Amino acid sequence: MTYSIADAEQELKVKHDALNLRWYPRYHLAARAGWINDPNGLVWFDGWYHAFYQHHPYSTQWGPMHWGHARSQDLVHWEHLPVAIAPEGPEDKDGCFSGSAVVDGDTLALIYTGHKFHGDADNEENLYQVQCLATSRDGIHFERQGIVVDTPPGVHHFRDPKVWREGESWYMIVGARAGETGQVRLYRSADLRQWQEEGVLDEAEAGMGFMWECPDFFTLGDKRVLMFSPQGMTAHGFKNRNLFQSGYLLGDWQPGQQFVRAGEFIELDHGHDFYAPQSFLTPDGRRIVIGWLDMWESPLPEQQDGWAGMLSLPRELSLSTDNRVEMRPAKEVESLRQGWYPWPVSTLNNQQIGVAENAEAMEVVLNWKGAESTAEQYGLSLGDGLRIYVDAQMQRLVLERHYPQHGLCGTRSVPLTLDHDLHLRVFIDSSSVELFVNDGEACLSSRIYPDAGQRDLRLFAWSGSASLSDGGAWQLE
Repeated sequence: MTYSIADAEQELKVKHDALNLRWYPRYHLAARAGWINDPNGLVWFDGWYHAFYQHHPYSTQWGPMHWGHARSQDLVHWEHLPVAIAPEGPEDKDGCFSGSAVVDGDTLALIYTGHKFHGDADNEENLYQVQCLATSRDGIHFERQGIVVDTPPGVHHFRDPKVWREGESWYMIVGARAGETGQVRLYRSADLRQWQEEGVLDEAEAGMGFMWECPDFFTLGDKRVLMFSPQGMTAHGFKNRNLFQSGYLLGDWQPGQQFVRAGEFIELDHGHDFYAPQSFLTPDGRRIVIGWLDMWESPLPEQQDGWAGMLSLPRELSLSTDNRVEMRPAKEVESLRQGWYPWPVSTLNNQQIGVAENAEAMEVVLNWKGAESTAEQYGLSLGDGLRIYVDAQMQRLVLERHYPQHGLCGTRSVPLTLDHDLHLRVFIDSSSVELFVNDGEACLSSRIYPDAGQRDLRLFAWSGSASLSDGGAWQLE
């Protein structure tokens, strides 16, 4: 089948009008219709933030990837633009996979993976992934420039280029699979078109995955951060519970030198649904990251409604004093706030209390007094399907979802110090929750699917008491 931007646009117009909006996000970015996964090409260009994303306009299932496109002036109110790239050429005939966007003078350049099979698509030996270039002067219409980096000999999985400028050179990292070993390869260029291989930036040791997808590389504080999404890591205890992970390695690097790690791989988000995060710099120098708010092979009940998948809230990254990457909602998210509703609750004693009837677009703020709370479990529930609570016996903060009708049940959690105060910001949308713990200390993001009439919020404390110093909610637009 031959694909084109014009055909994709026609398909999206027809399908958008037929969407069931019961779980469609109120303030997160999702496609107009069809499938969305990895964010790519996040960039500031010509007065706008641009977000591109992996997109299949013709179906709610993953398929031949296009690049969807939206822009915003504040990172929260998005305007949909025409599909930026479709798999139109021989170099990307089976899909335009993830990549990045950079500003080169007055030009916006997209560097993406052309995905193609030479022969039977069921035989991986026929898979070729190459890095391609497309350029635009207006940030909307793109001219394809063809292949700029070919597949290395003996490699089939070779994708998701991230490009940045440093000194007088452009640099590119690409995720790769060498046998059963995930790695990140490094390239350098003077003009975005001719690239020289600079070797392997880093690669997996035993247990660190067979493929490193969607790599990103940037400076935070006095460290370099290699952020990526490894496939094939084994779950261990509370760690690596999702099918695939997203996280980072800290280290030191300068052009022409080796990347030297400073610590182990650490997950970025501990919820059920967060993958393929990508970062960019704002004009005022903040490092912002956005991820795909889903997980591979997880049920997506919204597929029956004509759409599938969404992106996370924008999050600002910083480096803590003990060299951990922290994530907190970008300050722009506060512009969504409408009315503030304080909850007149200070102590719960083996009880639950209703605090809101319909939480569909809401930011909840809770400050629990850990030293004064003795309950075995205390926290917040949304209908019968979501609970966010402290488990004193496990000494963990737990996000639990229970939607057996959709095949989505289970918990994710992070450790807590029980006698410390606990500050939570909980962002609830139509089919998602993003939980920020202690101003960036941890984050848990998951998809949720409340039935009609199952959006009431309750505070609870069981087998003891729990105390709040402050609690309430912002209604979001």
